[in-house]
Formats: sequence, structure tokens, C-alpha cells
Amino acid sequence: MKTLIIKNIGYYLLLILTVVIILPLLIVKGHNFNAAGNGTGNVVNESVKGDKGNNGGNNGSSIAGENAASGETGITDDTGVGNDKGNEETRENKNNITIRVLVKPENKVKEMDLEEYITGVVAAEMPAEFALEALKAQAVAARTYAYGRLKGLYKNIDNAHEDADVCTDFTHCQAWISKDEAMKQWDVANAGVYWDKIRKAVEETKGIILIYNGLVANPVFHSNSGGKTENAEEVWSVSPVDYLQSVVSEGEDSSPVFKTVVKISPEEFYNTLKEKYPDIKLDKNNILGETTILEYTEGGRVKRMKIGNKEIKGTEFRELFSLRSANFEMGKDKDGMIVITTYGNGHGVGMSQWGANNLAKNGKSWEEIVKYYYTGIEIGTVKP
Repeated sequence: MKTLIIKNIGYYLLLILTVVIILPLLIVKGHNFNAAGNGTGNVVNESVKGDKGNNGGNNGSSIAGENAASGETGITDDTGVGNDKGNEETRENKNNITIRVLVKPENKVKEMDLEEYITGVVAAEMPAEFALEALKAQAVAARTYAYGRLKGLYKNIDNAHEDADVCTDFTHCQAWISKDEAMKQWDVANAGVYWDKIRKAVEETKGIILIYNGLVANPVFHSNSGGKTENAEEVWSVSPVDYLQSVVSEGEDSSPVFKTVVKISPEEFYNTLKEKYPDIKLDKNNILGETTILEYTEGGRVKRMKIGNKEIKGTEFRELFSLRSANFEMGKDKDGMIVITTYGNGHGVGMSQWGANNLAKNGKSWEEIVKYYYTGIEIGTVKP
């Protein structure tokens, strides 16, 4: 009888160990991508490859969070934030949170107040001319991104800055700019107004972050989607992420880079492909005739294409030719140049900054904006 009881106890202990510790660790390691934002930026101009780290490169990070199994999310579930004045007063009285930031190109780690850091991120990532509610949405997304890394929930695979929680390289983490530098780059007449506006956006969302299923979310964002955002799994090698699914994004055509045109000579096009794929077989005099789009993503981007005898991903083609988006069309002009027309700017996953501004101009609050772009997301607050 005692032997049977001991066996039963051992069985249940093994079951508990598997469910509570081993299984969550396996789930956590199943999702990797970098959550760098890299939007248009009011001060830091987004380059063609401005969100390269988001294209499934080596800067991936765990979406579920490495401490998910232990429940150390560092958040307070508070779905009523924004309407509860008592909660706002409580947040203002909390001790300030600091974050370690690797400032480039100086390569110096500086400890900053979290809200001070977020002010610099918003100034660098989103045009200050945007509506206040859009700037607030950006502040909440940027704060969530930073807080997740501060708590060790999203570790960068490349360990580029082990001594810092985040860096200011917008191809790796989030862009950031100091007040002095921002004031120099804005026009003198509006610089003070812009900074005060950004500070207001940060202060009025102080401590607010996004959570999903009790965990700090990984809220990626981009400049503009070209009319429809993308599913995370179409851009990175991850399982579907419930709050990063494709939605229609209107009002983005006011962006100066909503539609861009790149012209490449057939010779350069062929040589670029040949250098990347030495075994490609392609008639350089009939490139378009031997190019076929095989599949599109839900967001309207090229998922797979075939050029000559080579099948490649749309994201791979985008990076190869330094395109702003994987949402593109190909043609030829009267001079025989290959014309690639792209729609959107960035990876297209999560919140569109220009789409957010359009929603804000049409009366939507920051909370409505983030809940539109991050499906099923909830509002939470940080804990010191």
C-alpha cells in the first residue's frame, strides 16, 4: 500500500513539473522575432532598410517572454486605465523606473528615467506634427517595448548589448534622440512647441503599457502599411500572434513614402540576382517574362515569387533590392528600365504610424488606436 502511494505521489510530482516548468519553457522558445519599431521618425529619418531588424534577421527575441513560466510579468492588470482618475494619480506617485540605454554612436551605457527615455523615443520615431492621440499611442507602444526588455521578457538573440536593456540603433531596438539634438533639427519656430507636445503625450500616458494574456506584449510598429497591415507570421518565422494580425489601415496615402518607384537597368537587376544566387538561370533580355508572383500574403505583400529557375520570398527580394516594402509591382518603362513600384514603408506588422495619425485626426483616442492595431490587447501599468 505504501509503495502504491509513493508511486502515485511521484507520478503527480512529475506531472506538475512538466506542466508548470518544462512545457512553458518549450512554448517560450518557440517564438523569435525582433520588435524594433523604426517608424518614419520626425528627426531620425527612416532609411530604405530602416526596419531591417524586423525582417526576421539575427536580432530576434522571444515573444512569449523568458520569464513567462514564473509569472514575473511586472504588470498590473488595469483595463480601465485612461478613464479612472484615481489610477492616474496612483501612477504619478509611484517611484520612477530607470532603464539602461546603450547610446550610439558613442557606445556609452546611460541610465535614464523610463519616461525621459520614452520622450526621446517618440521624438525620434514619430513626426511631432502628428495628432496628440497618435503620439500617445506611440508612447504606449514604445514604453511597452522598452519595459518588456527591462524585465528580461524579450531577449535579443545576438546579445548585442548585454550591459544595457535597449540601444538607440533603430535597426536593432528603437530610435532615440536627446532634447538638445531634437531642438537643433526641428525648425526654430516650432521646436519648443513640438517638444512640449511630445512631453504631454508621454506624461498623459505615464506608466501605461500593453498586455496580452497577462504578459507584456511585443508591440511592433512601422511607418505605413500601404493600406493593410501584415500578419506577424508572414514576416518572421513565428507561430501566429493573436494581437499582430492583418487589419485595414486607411489614410496612409498622405505619407510621402506611401508609394515609391525604383528603376533598375536589366543589367544591374541581373547582376544583383546572379551575385546572390550564382546558380540562377535567367535570360537578362526577358527578365519580366521569366518573373512570376506565386503567392501573396493576407496583407497584400508578395509572399513567394519565381525569377528564372529560382523561387524566393518577397521579404528576401525586398531586402536584396533595398525596397521600402514587400508590397510591390514590377514593370518596364519606355527606356527599357525595370520599374518596381512599392506601397507602404516598413515590415507592415502592428501599428501603422500614419494610420494611427489618421485615426487620431478622425477623433479616435490613443486607447482606441492601439486596440485597433493590436487585436485583443489590454491596458496595463508598470510596476517599479
